[in-house]
Amino acid sequence: MYKTGHVGVGLLVYSPVGFVLLLAGLDELAVLGGVGTVALATLPDCDHRLPLVAHRGPTHSLAFALALGVVLGGAGVAFGEAIFGIAATTMGAFAFGVGALAVLSHLAADSITPMGIRPLWPLSRWRYSANVVRANNPIANLLLLAAGIAAATAALALATII
Repeated sequence: MYKTGHVGVGLLVYSPVGFVLLLAGLDELAVLGGVGTVALATLPDCDHRLPLVAHRGPTHSLAFALALGVVLGGAGVAFGEAIFGIAATTMGAFAFGVGALAVLSHLAADSITPMGIRPLWPLSRWRYSANVVRANNPIANLLLLAAGIAAATAALALATII
């Protein structure tokens, strides 16, 4: 998928998390997680700019989701309390989740394309593709963005009235 599709899927998968955080009264954390997920939703495509790294290779794997989660989780533990006033372990877990979720949303979006993904890299060369729509389909990308915006809007509206 393209950037619009990845942002849409990022919003779509984060919306339930944001909803729960809003219900818990953690509004700032809900917004931070949403912004983080959207900002990181296209990160796996950095492989386009990395020499010697195949597109939809290492950066399009569960290992990369775990690695990004660990890096962000470590940063959350190190800086979370000082910057956000949230307990280090809580911020670490939250940051881990946001990082991993952003990459997983990217993998989900790319898995519906004919090229698919190799989620078990480096353990397996197995490729998964639902082969639903081409990545460059502008209608599919806009529909994914619309679905993500609708989910985020619904989460916010429901959390406001409950």
